[in-house]
This record gives sequence, structure tokens and C-alpha cells, in this order.
Amino acid sequence: MSAAEQDGDRSLGKLVAAATADLSALVHDEIALAKAEIRQDVKRAGIGGGAITAAGVLALFALPVLSFAAAYGIHNLGLGLAWAFLIVGAAYLVLAALLGLFAVAKFKKVKPPQKSIASAKETAAVLQGVKPHPRTANGTRPAGATVTRSTV
Repeated sequence: MSAAEQDGDRSLGKLVAAATADLSALVHDEIALAKAEIRQDVKRAGIGGGAITAAGVLALFALPVLSFAAAYGIHNLGLGLAWAFLIVGAAYLVLAALLGLFAVAKFKKVKPPQKSIASAKETAAVLQGVKPHPRTANGTRPAGATVTRSTV
């Protein structure tokens, strides 16, 4: 018997079962592929996070060295060592003040979530007019009462 004859002899139930099995295998393969891709992306993100942390630590270690180099460079121009360090420190304070002003300007632009607040107020207004379902003395609903469920 050839493969075409065997396919012709297969019942509808066998065809549906085969299609279901094939679809199930396809879904499992797609899930496995998605897991592999996510695992690879998480690994890359972890390596990137480690690299950026190392870069930040090295920059933090470089800051005092560069500060001393700037102070001694200014000192070599003829200023006293104390004045050189004072100039470098003042430069850092000016930079910090500018960054602080920038941050305050950005914080002032932050507004409350107006759409969410309006939606919550609207929901509260609607719920204020709702009456509870009647209940009997023992806390159960009457025999004919049904529960209405939201589709949202």
C-alpha cells in the first residue's frame, strides 16, 4: 500500500489527531525558541550591566586622581597649592550646582497622572450610585438572585 493510499484511508479522527499533535509540537518548538532567545538576551544584558558597573567604578576611582592632577597642574602655573585645590573644589561645586538646577527644572515638569485621576473620580462617582444586592438575614442571596459579571 502506498503512502497516498494510506492517507486516503485515514479517518477524520486520525487526521484531526495528527493535526493536533503537529500543532502542539509546533507550539512547543516556538516556546523553546522564545526561551532560548530570552536566555541569550538576558545573558547579554547581564554582561552589559557588569561592564557598565566596572566602567562606573573605574570612573569613580579616576575622579580623585584627575582632581589631584588638575590641582597640581594649576599649581605648576604659579598659584599656591592651596589655591589650586580650592579652584578645583570650587569647579566641582559649580558643576554640582548646575546639575542640581537642571534636576529641579526637570522635577518641576513632573505632573500627577491626570487621566488616571479623572478615571478614578469617574469610577467613584458611578459607584456611589450603585445599590448593593438584597441579602437575607443570614448573609446569603435570595434564591432567584443572580450574579452579574463584568466582561472588562
